[in-house]
Amino acid sequence: YRRERSLALRSSSSALYNNLAVLCPPARPPAFGAVHGTTLSLLGNEGPPRQLQARGGGSALSTPLLTQAAWCELPSRVLLVLTSQRGVQMYESDGSTMVFWHALDVPEHPAAHSVFARGIAAAGGHFVCVGTSCGAVLVFDIPPKGTNVTLSEVLEQHRDPITDIAAEQGQAPDGAGDLVTADDSGTLCLWSTGEEFTLLGKIPGSGSTCSSVRLWNGVVAAGYGNGQIRLWEAGSGRIRAQVSAHARWIYALDLAPLTGKLLSGAEDSFVHVWKLSRNPDTDDIEIQHCHAECVTDTQVCGARFCDPAGDTFAVTGYDLSEILCYGPA
Repeated sequence: YRRERSLALRSSSSALYNNLAVLCPPARPPAFGAVHGTTLSLLGNEGPPRQLQARGGGSALSTPLLTQAAWCELPSRVLLVLTSQRGVQMYESDGSTMVFWHALDVPEHPAAHSVFARGIAAAGGHFVCVGTSCGAVLVFDIPPKGTNVTLSEVLEQHRDPITDIAAEQGQAPDGAGDLVTADDSGTLCLWSTGEEFTLLGKIPGSGSTCSSVRLWNGVVAAGYGNGQIRLWEAGSGRIRAQVSAHARWIYALDLAPLTGKLLSGAEDSFVHVWKLSRNPDTDDIEIQHCHAECVTDTQVCGARFCDPAGDTFAVTGYDLSEILCYGPA
C-alpha cells in the first residue's frame, strides 16, 4: 500500500474507538464520516461536505457528545446511525433526513458512571443493533422504508459498557453465531440472529478491554487494550490465534469480506494489514502479516477498508483534521 490522498475535515477526529465510518456504494466513490465532539463530519460521494449535530438536549450548552457513527447496510436500505450520551439517531444514508430518534433511559439519581450508546451493527437482514453503557444491546427492527422503526428486543448479557458490535461478513459455518458483542471487560457474546436473538456462547474477558471486534467466516477477530489481536472460533468460542500486534491500545479493526484481510489501527501510530485464512487440511485459522504503515505522531482512532477486497483503506487520527487514504502500491 502507499499513501494516496487526504480528505480535509472541518474539524479533527475525537479519540474514540472505531472513529471512522465508510460507505462503499457499488460503482461510486466511497463516503466517509468522522466524529468530533458534538458533530459528525460527512464527506459524501455526492454533494459538498456536511455536518450532523448530536440531538437531545434543550439548549446549545447541553448538546451531547457523539460516541460513534456507522452506516448500516440492510438488504432493503442503508441507514446512517449515530450514537451519543443521550440516545440513538438514524438518518437516510446521505444524512439528509432523520428517520428515527431513540432516547436512552437516564436514571433519576445518576451513578458515578456516564450514560451513552456505543457499538453499531446491521444484523439479521432487517435489524440494527446498538450497545449501551449499562451493557444492554438494543435491537431495532427496521422497515423497508419509512420511519416506523421499533425497539424489538433488548439483549442483557453484558455487565460492562458495550464497546463494539459486529455481524458476520462472510459465510458462517453451521452452528456458528452471526453476531458478536464486546464490552469494556473484554467479554464477548456470540449470538444467532433471527426473529428472536439466541445467545450461543460467552467468551469471558481476561482483564483487558476489547475495543473493536469483527466477524468473518465463523472467525471472531478481537482487538484489545493491551495491543493484542485474538482470533476465536464463532461456533465453539475456542481461541485459535493470538498476536501481539501493537505496542499500545488498539482503537480500530476492519475486515475485507472478499479476501479476509484484517486492518488494525492503534495508539502506537501504526496501522497493520493482516490476512486471515483457514488451512484446508487442518481447518486451523491462520493469520499472516502483510503490511505496516506508520502514521507519524498520530494516535490512530479509526481505520477502515474502502472496498470489499481490502485493496484500499482510510485512517483517522486524534487531533488530525484530515482522513488519510491508502491504495495499492
